Amino acid sequence: MKKISYFLLKILLINSVNINYAFPLIDATQFQNIEKNTEIYKPIFGRNGIVVSEEEMASKIGVEILRQGGNAIDAAVAVGFALAVTFPEAGNIGGGGFMMIWLNKEKKAININYREKAPFLATKNMFLKANGNIDNDKLDKSYLSTGVPGTVMGLTYALKKYGKLPLDKVIKPAIDLAENGFIVSHALSQSLIDSEKLLSTSNETKKIFFNNGKPIKVGDNLIQHDLAKTLKIISELGSDGFYKGEIAKKIVDDMKANGGIISLEDLSNYNVEEQTPIHGKYKNYNIYSVPPPSSGGVTIIEMLNILENFDLKKYPLNSAKYFHLMNEIMSYAYFDRNNKLGDPNFVKNPLDLLTNKEYSKLLAKKINLSTHTPSSKIESSKNSKKEEINTTHFSIIDSEGNMVSNTYTLNFSFGNGKVVKGAGFILNNEMGDFTAKIGSANSYGLVQGEKNIIAPQKRPLSSMSPTILLNDKSEPILVVGAPGGSRIISQVFNFLVRYIDYHKNIATCIATPKFHNQLWPDIFFYEEGTSPDTLEKMVKMGHKIKLSEPFGSLQAAEVKELNKQYFGFTDPRTEGGAAIGFFQ
Repeated sequence: MKKISYFLLKILLINSVNINYAFPLIDATQFQNIEKNTEIYKPIFGRNGIVVSEEEMASKIGVEILRQGGNAIDAAVAVGFALAVTFPEAGNIGGGGFMMIWLNKEKKAININYREKAPFLATKNMFLKANGNIDNDKLDKSYLSTGVPGTVMGLTYALKKYGKLPLDKVIKPAIDLAENGFIVSHALSQSLIDSEKLLSTSNETKKIFFNNGKPIKVGDNLIQHDLAKTLKIISELGSDGFYKGEIAKKIVDDMKANGGIISLEDLSNYNVEEQTPIHGKYKNYNIYSVPPPSSGGVTIIEMLNILENFDLKKYPLNSAKYFHLMNEIMSYAYFDRNNKLGDPNFVKNPLDLLTNKEYSKLLAKKINLSTHTPSSKIESSKNSKKEEINTTHFSIIDSEGNMVSNTYTLNFSFGNGKVVKGAGFILNNEMGDFTAKIGSANSYGLVQGEKNIIAPQKRPLSSMSPTILLNDKSEPILVVGAPGGSRIISQVFNFLVRYIDYHKNIATCIATPKFHNQLWPDIFFYEEGTSPDTLEKMVKMGHKIKLSEPFGSLQAAEVKELNKQYFGFTDPRTEGGAAIGFFQ
């Protein structure tokens, strides 16, 4: 048996006990005047920082990196690589995403765009059948569905430019977990069962996640030797170790053998982009979020601008009047989202218009406060499809007030289900986020326009919404984000409204029932726990309503006073997440 590193042993030991006992005991006086309210849900406390993610071992690794002197960016990179091992349904090195960073000393917000790109050989109609309809198997499950991955370059770029620690140090915990294994949790076991049909289409995938023809079970030790080797190469060579050389050749060989089109040229030409975030002001807060090719930041700012035209004192939280107003705002904003945005390297995005408060006033005037406006009155009727849940998010704040809000994805849970032969990581199916056919819905029910059609080297439009909230003095308040496909935007929007306008703590903002509308389908989706009387009033106002399974997984980190009061909360809708406070 290989010798387990001290760090891995430490993580495994911590994992075996209640998280509340993993860190030093705090004098009770530390908690005076902290979160004194009548709310049922309470966030987790930290004194010098906070790490929040959907997987406990990854959160612990992030805290340990802070303990070793790393900043929020170091911790984020460590968490990102760790999730590729411990949360393979969404954590990844074969996908892409966005990292929003707040550098507190410099008072500067940055977005690192490491969204996947369409290969050079991609074509506008590559997912259409001879009869002109979309081939959903090809779009979602084939090697053609894979965009050029961006995660490795995104994480290594962030670390090199804004981190403090060397790459080998922050990636080592992930290597140890891949090499020595970890005990499969109930959450991971259930994810594998849910995706069994998809994962069984790849022999390479089954070698890792199956035993005797069935998904591995709770309590099994998951070892990923090939992934460990890949991570070691990245540790030694940086992003070149992934985009050039041995790993790149394995990706391309796998593509050629299975009808894919990603080439060595695609990999060697991949680049990340450092972007200026979308900025908006709402009440006495500054909000920074991700710009195109994600639609998240623009749409959130647009919705908040519309909302600002209404006196929310007249709209009790979670009342029918409140739900109706929020639903109508989302309808108008999602229309703009679906039709006016795309990769800024290929199309002109009317950002000044969509984030303009005067434009939002015009939209606010269109809202009928007593009756629902059918989606067909806003846009011609469209087909729609089932919403999927995927992606993952983590939020981190360090002792200096630096903050990271990172969302990254494989698109579907476990991407296209294919593991690169000999490399040990799962491929994304991100090409499905493009407009495969104008007027037809993608796999999230979104009906998108011409600006998001497929083109070589183009990045598909996204709904990812990693977001930063500051006060009017540009002092750090919180970072938040979520998985959930097209429902990411509504989750973050609703979180901000509950926090800013209704003064709820971050735990309550996350745990109380969610709701969603995206124009098409013309339905108000709600979670269990929503008042039946309220829903009856919604129906009388003309809404079609539908009970939704719990969706999304908001991850929020908040700072109230540097090196004194930090809070974090992970969404209880998903099993296995952890908010962990850092104590120096």
